[in-house]
Amino acid sequence: MTAHPQEGWISGGSPTVFVGNMQSAVEFYTEVLGFRVQHRADDHYALIDAGHGLTIGLHLPSANAPPPGTPGAIEIGFNVYRPIAEVVDALRARGVEFRVDEAGDPIVDDGPVQLAFFNDPDGNTLYLCDRS
Repeated sequence: MTAHPQEGWISGGSPTVFVGNMQSAVEFYTEVLGFRVQHRADDHYALIDAGHGLTIGLHLPSANAPPPGTPGAIEIGFNVYRPIAEVVDALRARGVEFRVDEAGDPIVDDGPVQLAFFNDPDGNTLYLCDRS
């Protein structure tokens, strides 16, 4: 029997919520809901600490992201603790199909992180996040 793919590879993570106005979203999650900003990357991303291990990524939508407030405007990310390419290969071996760029690469460099996007059986967007 093979090890469960999560063991030592994937742990924790956060949902990503695409927002139309970063300042308004940060104010809502902090001043209204009482959470705190854990990390901020300019005006395009904020990681909100909602307590008890839950973080919420607020992100301005890119050109290919769904508009805020529409189906698909929330994604779930999983942190990886091995090189992302290794985790992608292991999940591909288990039948996961990753989105790829024009060159066929599933790994996206997004500033300080690397991401790899895929869907669950119902079409919900999931992604791996390598912060190393």
